[in-house]
Amino acid sequence: MRRSHPPALFKIVERTIADEHLFGAGDFVLIAVSGGPDSMALLHVLAKLAPRLGLRVVAHGVDHGLRPAAVEELALAQGFASEIGVPFASTRVHVRPGPNLMARAREVRYAALEAALLEWTERDGSEGGHGRFIATAHHADDRAETVLIRLLRGTGPAGLAVLAPRASRLVRPFVRARRTDIVAHLERHRVPHAHDPTNDDPRFLRTRVRRELLPFLAELSPRIVEHLCDLADAAKEPRSPAEVVPDVVGGHRLGRAHRTELARALKNRNRKARVPLPGGRIATVDLSSREIVLIKVR
Repeated sequence: MRRSHPPALFKIVERTIADEHLFGAGDFVLIAVSGGPDSMALLHVLAKLAPRLGLRVVAHGVDHGLRPAAVEELALAQGFASEIGVPFASTRVHVRPGPNLMARAREVRYAALEAALLEWTERDGSEGGHGRFIATAHHADDRAETVLIRLLRGTGPAGLAVLAPRASRLVRPFVRARRTDIVAHLERHRVPHAHDPTNDDPRFLRTRVRRELLPFLAELSPRIVEHLCDLADAAKEPRSPAEVVPDVVGGHRLGRAHRTELARALKNRNRKARVPLPGGRIATVDLSSREIVLIKVR
């Protein structure tokens, strides 16, 4: 019997984009790139998928000014982006010294990426008419680690709803991929990447969770990453799905039966639910935004 192989990263991402309604044809996507393995894999995957999906993609790096090596890492990213035909730019920011350095660096980084997205789309002339998104390379293992960190620090159920596939303009196409999928992709396609030594620093809680706690839990439960990601998905669900099903969607009034069925689809995370409406339209659910969307009958 032939052993089945796990799906390639291209397939995982394409399926995630479709299932989570991340992008549509004509959308503008700014890929956050640091030069590290995850973001370089994301750059490669989205660059290759963009023509088929009808996306316009650019890459943008942020230098926090915390490590001299970051300059070389962004240069590596720029060189690779040029090689595969993706426009690239970068921003240098300043992070004030003090406690919670990683959290403050993240806040400054996202502000820089938002500003860069606005600048790119204004320059491109695409600030209206289509979606504008920032894509980051967070994957399933990142998500599982974040759930554990929240539990260790203390949180309520809502605090476990971490790193969703989409949050406003921020999208995460790798959210269903494992770290092993990314490593295999880098090796298979010979994607260059740099290593950030801060990811190995045991002073950071995430490093210890990644290197000590998660491997220990995996010995007890081999599917622990999947289970923790399912927990994050469940925590994002509203307590009463019926409350987020409106009476009118896209000019179509929903009857009580329509709303009940769509509420059930939200509760059960049934992205395949289809509710026919008068006029040849079909209502379904977008699990990322917890919204009701209309699709055309083919």
